[in-house]
Amino acid sequence: MTTPYYSDDRAALYRGDALQVLAALPSGSVDAVVSDPPYSSGGMVRGDRMQGTHAKYVQSDSSARDNIAAFSGDNRDQRAYAYWSALWMGEALRTTKPGGIILAFTDWRQLPSTADAIQAGGWIWRGIVPWVKPNARPQSGRFTAQAEYVAWGSNGPLPVDYSAAVLPGFYQASPPREREHITQKPVDVMRSLVKICPEDGTVLDPFMGSGTTGVAAMLERRRFIGVEMVDDHAATAERRIREAQGQAVPRGDQDVLDLGATA
Repeated sequence: MTTPYYSDDRAALYRGDALQVLAALPSGSVDAVVSDPPYSSGGMVRGDRMQGTHAKYVQSDSSARDNIAAFSGDNRDQRAYAYWSALWMGEALRTTKPGGIILAFTDWRQLPSTADAIQAGGWIWRGIVPWVKPNARPQSGRFTAQAEYVAWGSNGPLPVDYSAAVLPGFYQASPPREREHITQKPVDVMRSLVKICPEDGTVLDPFMGSGTTGVAAMLERRRFIGVEMVDDHAATAERRIREAQGQAVPRGDQDVLDLGATA
């Protein structure tokens, strides 16, 4: 069994390849998969997608170009991305309880592949939830590409629970101005998305990056399992998730409680 590099009574964090870690997790051990995988976008053709993540996603005048670590796995063509997604989604299905949910971010280019992969992985395809970014750059003579999408499905039938909260059908929010990951998602959006998991249930993110899904899970009283390959992002995720629990974390020469870092 793979050993987490950090664990407490609410979170377990693993460093490594998602497929390898997923294969080591117990069957039926999580209630929901909520993730933002590297979906190999950032261009119209393969040559564009083969660029580094900074070149694809960071504006040239942004401080993030120099201060944020790159991430891996973002250079697949559309067919390779669909095959790879079906592999990890199939393994994630095994780890998820019957009736559990998968949520996966994507953009318009990879939306068809993501929908196919959810079904190829054995999930029941349920639809998409748009995330609209009001500050997206307009393009003259074109429709503004200002949305990403959360594709979702279920592990088998999904009975209607009339006592459960009704979740939004779309979100409107700007990406965080101060980021610790190139494609970091807003905490408020993630806090709403993790509510698809029952309270005290377990959320799994096989591509946790800087840990925003884990932060949201902590703030919404869910448990969390996260996986990350890049050492810098894994360390950031641990710090942010511990902060979200109200733990003191190392900053400089002493432990400091920094509640503002999770917002």
